[in-house]
Amino acid sequence: MASEAATAVELDEEQRLVEEAQRGNLDAMRPILERYAKPLYGTVILPRLGDAATAEDVLRDTLATAVEKINRFTWQGKTIYPWLRQIAINKVYDVHRASKRSRRLADAMAQELPSESDPDANPDAMMMAEEERTLHRARIEVALTELPERYRNAIQLRLISELSREECARRLAVTVGTFDVLLHRAVRAFRKKFGDRAAAPDGTS
Repeated sequence: MASEAATAVELDEEQRLVEEAQRGNLDAMRPILERYAKPLYGTVILPRLGDAATAEDVLRDTLATAVEKINRFTWQGKTIYPWLRQIAINKVYDVHRASKRSRRLADAMAQELPSESDPDANPDAMMMAEEERTLHRARIEVALTELPERYRNAIQLRLISELSREECARRLAVTVGTFDVLLHRAVRAFRKKFGDRAAAPDGTS
């Protein structure tokens, strides 16, 4: 009975804090977030990511989003924790989606970058190629941000989203032939930004 009474008291206090935050006093969210930060991190975020640093970033993003969107929460006589948990899960999914896009981009661009050895030559060569690809991912993202928007869009549509040439051309409002030229130039510009000195001046794609 004592634990049930304590739970009821905690719920009343939580409701009061939520309503106060929704009236504009966002500092009222602090006790709630401090109460649930540890279970969010330990049981929701970290197990789904497996990396402590990334999990900490996601936790901070989750709490910030909860404060920002508190007015969207509707009190239904239950703890706010399930709402916070769903925000956290959505953030985790965002990380996985971004990671997947990054890997796909790295794989796609690695096919465009010249190879100094045959990856089928031996297992060591394949392992080294994979390690190199992993190291390049961060540099790839940086190089992309430095490209003109049309080049970024061409690479995004064709190499990341894997749309057909016809669909890519339609979305960019150009002919298929023009898109082919645009993508060719985008890849060459990417190579230059990436620092690939081995790219042929009139390479093919």
